[in-house]
Amino acid sequence: MTTLKEQIAEFDRQKALNMPGEILAAMDEGTQSLKASSLEEGALKTGDTAPDFKLPDHLGGMRSLREYLADSLVVLSFYRGGWCPYCNMELNALQKVLPAIQQAGATLVAVSPETPDHSLSTREKNELAFDILFDQGNRVAKDFGLVFELPKALQPIYTDIGIDIPGYNGDNSYEIPMPATYIINKQGKIVYHFIDADYTRRSEPEEILRQLKRF
Repeated sequence: MTTLKEQIAEFDRQKALNMPGEILAAMDEGTQSLKASSLEEGALKTGDTAPDFKLPDHLGGMRSLREYLADSLVVLSFYRGGWCPYCNMELNALQKVLPAIQQAGATLVAVSPETPDHSLSTREKNELAFDILFDQGNRVAKDFGLVFELPKALQPIYTDIGIDIPGYNGDNSYEIPMPATYIINKQGKIVYHFIDADYTRRSEPEEILRQLKRF
C-alpha cells in the first residue's frame, strides 16, 4: 500500500516536470520564509489545552469540539482548502483509515477556511465520510496559532494558476492555516500534534493510528 509520503513524493516529481521553474522557486521561497518565522514554534502543541469552538459543518449544522469530545477522542485536521492538491491527498488518505480511527475510539474532524459550499464540494469530490467544519476568517486556526498570510509575491501566481483563495474563503484576505493534525483527549488536552511550515509535509495516517493506540 502506497503511503501518503510516497504519494506526495510522486506528485512533487510530476510538479517539478510540469510547472515553470520560476513558479516553483517562488513557492519554495515562500515556504522557506514561513519556516524562518516563529509561527510553527508558537502554534499549540502536545500538552496544551485545545480551545473549545463551535463551527458550521459542510451542511450548515453547528458542531462544537466539546460535543465531539463527549463521546470520543478527536483527530482534528486543519487543511488549507480543496484547491490544495496536498490537502486532497491527505484527506483521501485519512478517509482510507477512517474505520480504523473510529475503531480506536476517535472521531475524525477536518477544519478549513473554505466556505461550506466549497467544503461540501471537497467532501463529495474526495468521497469523505467525516465532518468538514467552516472556520470563517480562520478564527479557530488563529486560536491554535496556525494562520499566516500568503506572501504577496505568491498571490498573483496562485490567481494565474486558477487558485482564487478569497473566492474559496468568501472574504478578501489571503490568510490560510498551516496544515496541522492534532489528537485531543476527552479532557481537551492535546496528546499528539504534527505541524510543519512546509505544506507538502503531512502527518502519516499510520502514525496517527499508532498514536491512538496509546490511549
